[in-house]
Amino acid sequence: MEYHLITTHGENEPGINGAIALRQQPNDTTINTISVASFEKFAQKVVEAGGMVLTPKQTVPDVGYFAYCKDTEGNTFGIMEENPSVG
Repeated sequence: MEYHLITTHGENEPGINGAIALRQQPNDTTINTISVASFEKFAQKVVEAGGMVLTPKQTVPDVGYFAYCKDTEGNTFGIMEENPSVG
């Protein structure tokens, strides 16, 4: 998959980072990902608030843990726990 990380600031400076990828489907849209302190804790919060965790917990080597979720209005978003020691 073609996937390019984007950084908008220097280390320890505020900003918004992200990535650009080719669309896999014609209706693919922008998906915001939220950095969370604990993957399990926030996946549980999503479900308790009426949302859904759409994908299994994924390991992103040297980055951390990630999954796509859906809120109660049908919007897809990601949650990511940063953990660079994940291999």
